[in-house]
Amino acid sequence: MISIIVPIFNAGHYLKACVDSLLAQTYPDIEIALVDDSSTDGSYVLAQSLAKQDKRIVVLQQAHAGQSVARNLGMKNTHGEFIAFVDADDRLEPDWCARHLAAIDGVDYVQSGYKRLSAKTPRHQFQFTSPCMRLYRRETIARLQFAPGFIYEDVLFSTDLWLSNATCRRIDYTGYIYTLNPNSTTSVPHPEARKEVIRTLREKTKGAGLRGRMILWYTIIRLQCHFILR
Repeated sequence: MISIIVPIFNAGHYLKACVDSLLAQTYPDIEIALVDDSSTDGSYVLAQSLAKQDKRIVVLQQAHAGQSVARNLGMKNTHGEFIAFVDADDRLEPDWCARHLAAIDGVDYVQSGYKRLSAKTPRHQFQFTSPCMRLYRRETIARLQFAPGFIYEDVLFSTDLWLSNATCRRIDYTGYIYTLNPNSTTSVPHPEARKEVIRTLREKTKGAGLRGRMILWYTIIRLQCHFILR
């Protein structure tokens, strides 16, 4: 079974389309954890309504603590052998689960790309730090946690994953549909948060072996370039 964890905060405008795309998966053995982070726009009520329509959906709620804590709560309260993360304003193509499951034999996780939707035509891209666009074995990430209090927690989770020596298979597939949401956290510049994540990555280099330092400095350089070009 694949556990799909969806953190929610004021995503009512997008949530039904997201959940519909998960329920439409050609691989049916899934559970969907909708984790509400104390939304104020009715997202929690909508999530409960969607759960009544399909027994594969479970709704969790937490005091407002951010996406990291929501994802951790979702991991703790799901049961699938495999785990995927989907943001509430995004969607999956119907064969996403099937394609990743077919490729995970012999590795710890499978990485793919995404389609970025905006007012223009879709752009097919690869995002190297996002925890979405991957299918993980639960045992691979059971010891990892998303760091609370960080806006760029995705980067820290991904570097911890790489430092754990997890094996990966990358597939030439872009079935994750990323919606360009102007209200999302990463759509708004956060200068202090950017400095904090870079500072945290630099701290991790202390005491790391050669491989670890190479991974961390590569990530730091890529991230700094990303921030400059945004």
